[in-house]
Amino acid sequence: MTPSEAEPLIDLSEVGRTYDDGPAALAGLNLRVARGEALAVLGPSGSGKSTLLNLLAGLDRPSTGRVTVDGLRVDALSEAASARYRRGRVGMVFQFFNLLDDLTVLDNVLLPAQLAGTARGRAAARAAELLERLGVARHARVRPGRLSGGERQRVAVARALMNRPPLLLADEPTGALDSASGADVRDLLRDLNAEGQTIVLVTHDLALAEACATRTIELVDGRVTRDVRAVAR
Repeated sequence: MTPSEAEPLIDLSEVGRTYDDGPAALAGLNLRVARGEALAVLGPSGSGKSTLLNLLAGLDRPSTGRVTVDGLRVDALSEAASARYRRGRVGMVFQFFNLLDDLTVLDNVLLPAQLAGTARGRAAARAAELLERLGVARHARVRPGRLSGGERQRVAVARALMNRPPLLLADEPTGALDSASGADVRDLLRDLNAEGQTIVLVTHDLALAEACATRTIELVDGRVTRDVRAVAR
């Protein structure tokens, strides 16, 4: 194992985040996530879950402390560098998919590669590979509004993986799905993690956490109150 492989993919040190004069959204958080882990973040509304995801994505900055992802000090990046970081090192999956309905499924998946300046032929081959692997290749020329919720979430995952990011962030990825589609997405995330993808997912879905996560933490008032590793699957 090389030194870089031994280092955690995510390293948060004494991270605090406050907004105006309100209570701390995160309070002195220390968290290390190894490469290849699937971390589920649980907790009540207002516990700091969304703040944690935003900090990892470089969409927000801590009031105190350091946020390091893949060896990069995310909290110290400029706005332009943060955008490059999100394009190259982070894939994001949202509860309501955030697909562009005026683009086809294929063009939605291609978008991150286009923003990163990837050659069209190379990007098209990667998109075709992902759509086939995730079972939605037959919908490549269709607009997302014609797909089921589960299919749209599969397209969103394909888009998130387009630039081969070391970190996949998922915010309530089954929250807008029926039970059958939710189970489908749970299987997908579990399979991705089994292939080595590092995942951090925020969820209220205990079944999702139990099915997908190799480790679960619970946040309450911006602090980790529970940190449990799953029995090896």
